[in-house]
Amino acid sequence: MDTKFSAGFAASPEPTIFIVNVIHAHPGKQDEAFQIIQDVVHYVAERKPGFLWSNLAKSTDGLTVVNIEAIQDAGNVDEFFSDPVFVEKFRKLDSVSTSEFHTYGVGDLILPKLGQTG
Repeated sequence: MDTKFSAGFAASPEPTIFIVNVIHAHPGKQDEAFQIIQDVVHYVAERKPGFLWSNLAKSTDGLTVVNIEAIQDAGNVDEFFSDPVFVEKFRKLDSVSTSEFHTYGVGDLILPKLGQTG
């Protein structure tokens, strides 16, 4: 049975795990760093069932790229890094950047109080 996951918002926190990877590009290498992490994320999205979604962004100052990625379980990180093709793709970042990689669990979801007076 195929299970399809779709991105969306919920009114209360889901037990989602977030990966936040801040990539500090070497001077003039932001676009290349973006292309490398984009290739990595597409690889994961096409092959790893624990992947939910990712948001890739470049800073407007040209210095960083960020990958905010939702996965089903913290154990998915070990699964991804046990794949030699993933590791090879991910290590390409070392030639154009340094990075910080952190795993987070949802603690709270705060939505706007539009239309309410307080």
